[in-house]
Amino acid sequence: MNIIFFGSDRFAVPSLRRIYNSRHKILCLVTQPDRRAGRGLKLVPTPVKQLNQEFKLPLYQAEEVNSSESQEFFKRLQPDLFCVVAFGQILSRGILEIPKIFAVNLHASLLPKYRGAAPINWAIIRGEKQIGVSVIKMTQRMDAGPIILQKRMDIKDVHDAQILEDKLSTIGADLLLEALDLIQVNKYNLIDQDEREASLAPKLKKEDGLISWKESSRYIFNLIRGCAGWPGAFTYFQGKILKIHRASLLEQPPEIAKDLVASPGKVLHISKKGIVVAAGYGNLLIEELQIEGKKKITAQEFLSGYKISVGEILGAKNS
Repeated sequence: MNIIFFGSDRFAVPSLRRIYNSRHKILCLVTQPDRRAGRGLKLVPTPVKQLNQEFKLPLYQAEEVNSSESQEFFKRLQPDLFCVVAFGQILSRGILEIPKIFAVNLHASLLPKYRGAAPINWAIIRGEKQIGVSVIKMTQRMDAGPIILQKRMDIKDVHDAQILEDKLSTIGADLLLEALDLIQVNKYNLIDQDEREASLAPKLKKEDGLISWKESSRYIFNLIRGCAGWPGAFTYFQGKILKIHRASLLEQPPEIAKDLVASPGKVLHISKKGIVVAAGYGNLLIEELQIEGKKKITAQEFLSGYKISVGEILGAKNS
């Protein structure tokens, strides 16, 4: 089939590679414009555009993908199918009606659960035991089209959002190609989503990463993993932002001084293994962290450079 591929983020990279190496033909690659990033605010291409330095496919960078100019450009290519993976813009009805067959989307959740921009993050934060990928026929409603194929996997405690993104992007690339092959021979089925099971996964905001130590240690542990990469789970230490990059749940609480009450956010124990902090229920061992304006370091390195005491409270912004 002749395909126009829409993708921007790194989740889309394995899918682009898989389709490029298949029997299907990519007529054009559509990606977001280069954006300024980093301290120098240099223009940075999307991960998909970076991969295209190898493939050298015709490239279309769309500031507004639904413009009349874009529509005319896509129509001239006469595609059989659109493939959309982590593109970053919502396609209008006029755009979706261009391909001869239809448009498909690869989404990183078990739809209808977690429709939206951050399905992996919210699945971890909300304590889901399973996650997966879905290939759907696109409709105007976000992530609401009928399902062509799905595949699921277990979420384990060792998985954070970045690890799961890498795993699901690879699983999803294989599933997307399987769906394309079924569509080509007209042997696919469309299964309507159950709207009663639908939930949303909006883009994370910086404040979503703020740790409330009144929550259970399990909830905070999930938040740290779910916010990995962006925005990062954070608390406050001596008035400065302290990001928590890695922590463990403690099955056995540490031995603490008899006169020390384990209240939320209180440092209970300090050792080479890390910093033990009390939650509303249970305790966390902080193993990797980052003080505002500094690089990410281990807890042992942190203890060598910063004075933190048993009994100190994390979370007070203006302490």
